Amino acid sequence: MKTNYHSPQQFFRQRRLRLFTVLVILLGIYFTSMALVNFQTWNSITKIPAGLIWLFHNFIPTERSISSLGQILYQLWRTLLVSISSTVVASLFSLVFAILGAKTTTPNEAVRLIVRFGASLLRNIPVVAWAMILLFSFKQSDFTGFLALFFMTLGYLTRAFTETIEDLDAEKLQALQAVGANYFQCVFCGILPEAASTMTSWVLYMIENNLRDATLVGLLTGTGVGFLFDFYFKSFRYDAAGLIVLLIAVLVIVLELTSTQIRRAIA
Repeated sequence: MKTNYHSPQQFFRQRRLRLFTVLVILLGIYFTSMALVNFQTWNSITKIPAGLIWLFHNFIPTERSISSLGQILYQLWRTLLVSISSTVVASLFSLVFAILGAKTTTPNEAVRLIVRFGASLLRNIPVVAWAMILLFSFKQSDFTGFLALFFMTLGYLTRAFTETIEDLDAEKLQALQAVGANYFQCVFCGILPEAASTMTSWVLYMIENNLRDATLVGLLTGTGVGFLFDFYFKSFRYDAAGLIVLLIAVLVIVLELTSTQIRRAIA
């Protein structure tokens, strides 16, 4: 039912009332949750300055941490390779599944539903959960981290690629079918060239994301720069742990700038 407003003042009054109602509900949820978990907001806020001072005082790299730079860079390189390789391999599988799962290119409805369900299942399991599940079968190794990133990326990119294909102009596909093009010709000549730039952007984004996740996975799998960070942290070598965090941040920024340039080049 459409609401009729007699004046602009009444319209804005209704908007403010709705906004106020939503704000009250959110505050009610927050304070209720805070009471249930016994979280003391004010005490936590007052401790933030002291925590930040301790953080910046202890996690600043020193000359001692620089002596470990070679080992840190080597483990960071291994982590980068795992994140790139898992993303690239997952993107190839995702492309096939996306073609099978998109409405415009699926062979039949049953295949589309199976692909959609599988992608949702893989995507909604956190990468940490994947690492812990696979850890029992493949032990602590780079391959375990690779598989954890692979499965999560597979579900994420399959969903992204599927939506990219479905958002394309269907008239071009219909035009190819009208002139007698077969299924594979429609896919490789009509779908993939149009979707290539968007899919490449998704792959580049997942490489950046997987580099951050690979660090976390390394804490569980005992590999890469994540394990090295955990080792330094537990050894109270906070300066070396801070150097690792700094290098990860620098590498992520470099990857982001590089991917931005690639996106501009293929746009």
